[in-house]
Amino acid sequence: MNLANATTISRIFLIPIIIWIYLSGIEYAYFWSALLFSLASLTDWLDGFLARKLKQSSDFGAFLDPVADKLLVASILLLLLTIYSAILIAVAIIIFRELLVSALREWMATREQRDTVKVAFIGKLKTTVQMLAIITLLYNSPQSPAWIWLCGYWLINLAAVLSVWSMIIYFRNAWRGLFPKAN
Repeated sequence: MNLANATTISRIFLIPIIIWIYLSGIEYAYFWSALLFSLASLTDWLDGFLARKLKQSSDFGAFLDPVADKLLVASILLLLLTIYSAILIAVAIIIFRELLVSALREWMATREQRDTVKVAFIGKLKTTVQMLAIITLLYNSPQSPAWIWLCGYWLINLAAVLSVWSMIIYFRNAWRGLFPKAN
């Protein structure tokens, strides 16, 4: 177990803690859950940085990192969905896209074409908007001004649009990688 992988695993262990705090009713629960989610989100960058800087890249880390990301996002989106039914379509789109793109990457790996669907700028933009939306929605409380909810609502819907856009790009790149003469 190296430091980069331990950082990734910490992201998974933070999921139940974030959920517990959010639902606990303790003072400032929304703030603390948003803060912990922010820290968990930052570990996604940190584990990659540590793996490169300390030369700790591993097949296990390459497998675990996207799993931890998807567990974190899907778990917290489902939690938020229990509170905010208005985000149902956006959450469904985001989770559906994550499953399809993960399956596509695995399928392309079996064909030694994984690089054709590597993370692109649009995927990073989608992730950034998605994380900001989740942080905003976690932070929103019944006492918050309406603009906080609206900001989170519009950000999660923008993340859904970016999810579809990035999925189309990944599938188009996969098609071009598999059938270069058909383009």
